[in-house]
Amino acid sequence: MILSIRCYDLYKESVQITKNLAQEGKEGNKQMKKEKTTIVIAGILIGVISAMLVFFGNPANMGFCIACFLRDTTGALGLHSAAAVQYIRPEIIGLVLGACIVSLLTKEFRPRGGSAPITRFTLGAFAMIGCLMFLGCPFRMILRLAGGDGNAIFGLVGFVCGILTGTFFLKKGYTLKRSYKMQPVEGGIFPVVEIGILLLLIAAPAFIHFTEADGGPGAKHAAIAISLIAGLLVGALAQRTRLCMVGGIRDVVLFGEWKLLLGFIAILVSALIGNMILGYFNPGFAGQPVAHTDGLWNALGMALAGFGCVLLGGCPLRQLVLAGEGNTDSAITVFGLMAGAAVAHNFGLASSGEGPTANGKIAVVIGFVVLIVIATVNSMRKNEA
Repeated sequence: MILSIRCYDLYKESVQITKNLAQEGKEGNKQMKKEKTTIVIAGILIGVISAMLVFFGNPANMGFCIACFLRDTTGALGLHSAAAVQYIRPEIIGLVLGACIVSLLTKEFRPRGGSAPITRFTLGAFAMIGCLMFLGCPFRMILRLAGGDGNAIFGLVGFVCGILTGTFFLKKGYTLKRSYKMQPVEGGIFPVVEIGILLLLIAAPAFIHFTEADGGPGAKHAAIAISLIAGLLVGALAQRTRLCMVGGIRDVVLFGEWKLLLGFIAILVSALIGNMILGYFNPGFAGQPVAHTDGLWNALGMALAGFGCVLLGGCPLRQLVLAGEGNTDSAITVFGLMAGAAVAHNFGLASSGEGPTANGKIAVVIGFVVLIVIATVNSMRKNEA
């Protein structure tokens, strides 16, 4: 009799556990569905914002481009002398400040750093060199596709190959080791720097360089207020959804998880629709704005960028958002991206509408060698630990 009662009690316990697990599974599925819906909505809004920025004055197929805008800002600060691409882009400032404000409100502002800073700086520089070979970051690659630029297809293929290469090393144990908690003042330095740059844009002192009207992409921009508001919105949305093109493709490869990638698919679709409505959709390869038709080097440039971003743990957009959240490792990566832009334009590495340069091709090859060495060494250290 006692044994029967005990068996019955165990049976009731097992039924209750099963019910609890089922309930947790349902709640988990609801949460996952909610996150995916939020990411898709954010992607749609960002795509619309990107198309509207072109309407308000930004270069065609360049409503939002982290690499291009960091390059322009770098030139405006006098770090490179390419007169056609010099302008402090408020979108970058807004993106960082938007992420910072939201992270403070949600108590996600967590200053951290100290994880291989020189390595991150180097990876950022070569990722930028890859982007300027292609003439755009992963974000602009999507916007170029949405504008009908067929050359971006080669970039996308190379980008995926670069991410697959980086993922190979992740599976081998690649790591740049842990970061450490820092004082709030450390995490706040980068957002404050962005505020200082905004003041320079508004004051426009003589030592700040701006592309003259009709002088190149740097001369094409929306009004400061519009660009800043757009950046704030994109920064806030990207911070809440953790949007990252590199992370999206990486997660599909490693875990079969499409959540992050859905955001960029939504950006592509909404920007495409926006371009069609506004008359900016121009399918083809030749004559695309701020682009070249060399498919091989479009692919190799984005392959280098994708490889480098995997090793960094996120695309340029994600690095700016993390820097806004107080991550000093990401801030150093952004400085590396800017240094890469300065080097690319000071030494003739960046492509133009005429195509890639010989120096640029050499730099991309060197970049692959450097990244493979970094990836291999940091994978070996993990295995030895």
